[in-house]
Amino acid sequence: MIELDNVSKYFGDTRVLDGVTGKVNRGEIFAIIGPSGSGKSTLLRLIDLLDTPTGGAIRISGTEIHAQHEKDLSIRRMMGMVFQKPAVFNATVAENVAVGLRFRGASKSEIDARIGEALDTVGLASYRERRARTLSGGEMQRVALARAMVIEPEILLLDEPTANLDPVSVAMIENLVVRINRDLGTTIVFSTHDMYQGQRLAHRIGVLMNGVFSQVGTPREVFTLPASREVARFVGIENIVEGVVVSENGTSAVDAGGIRIRARSPFGAGEAVSLCIRSEDIRIAPAIRGRRVFDGNILPGTVTSVVPRGPFSRVTVDCGFALSSILSWKKVDDLDIREGSQVVVSFSPESVHVVRRE
Repeated sequence: MIELDNVSKYFGDTRVLDGVTGKVNRGEIFAIIGPSGSGKSTLLRLIDLLDTPTGGAIRISGTEIHAQHEKDLSIRRMMGMVFQKPAVFNATVAENVAVGLRFRGASKSEIDARIGEALDTVGLASYRERRARTLSGGEMQRVALARAMVIEPEILLLDEPTANLDPVSVAMIENLVVRINRDLGTTIVFSTHDMYQGQRLAHRIGVLMNGVFSQVGTPREVFTLPASREVARFVGIENIVEGVVVSENGTSAVDAGGIRIRARSPFGAGEAVSLCIRSEDIRIAPAIRGRRVFDGNILPGTVTSVVPRGPFSRVTVDCGFALSSILSWKKVDDLDIREGSQVVVSFSPESVHVVRRE
């Protein structure tokens, strides 16, 4: 549906995008995640013909959109876009939603019918005659979404659609995105700095860093098998340990500052690597002499901090390097874990994701 071919964008001497390449399939939800300033909004604006790339090409259904100026209007009419800050006119909700249809010359009866359908879809049917600027931020965002959807676009572009909204409004917008994709088959591309939102909604995710897609894959691939240390850190893997592969025999051994860690590594002996271990894969138990522990990585250590995180606690242990695990408050209390406690940290070789050190 959408092809990005080595797309670059400069603003003066500032490089924002530097060779973005990828594809968005027809009918999928594709999330663009990345740190602030990584170019997510710029990429969406290029797709929507609001800006022009400095280099490369963007194709929609095989048509290079920035090279076919006589087709600009027909290409733009394939798309609807909702911005991070919803812009509403000083008019009723119905008049706001009708804007695109009026530009297209739709009849009054058609406009009335489609406004009703759009507002019903976003849960604002009873708000038709309300002044749009009197609504809450979440309600205005739903009006903006109805305005984009009423023209029945083949592609819906959403730029940080839930930024600064309360959790209830976020859940409503996310539910709408899923329903629009499922019921209408609309191809949806959205940007977000909330990596977990990308995980919840998207069929595939592109991680935009340093002007390029550092990784594109399913949510499971991106969050459990990050392509690099940088991606691993961004998607929330707290435990990243540097080491060198010292042997190969099915399960490799990695020397991490004199401590051996078993892991399944695709790299050969002598290769400098980073070990990525998700907090939820790490177990912590009191250090009891003679205790039998499973056949995996077993490291003694000292608890250096216990930090509340909602209903859980982040427990960090010094094992020669820091490792953190997420435990429930009850588990922390049951194990009598506190700063200074002597514990044993354990995790399986299969839970260690190994990437080449950058």
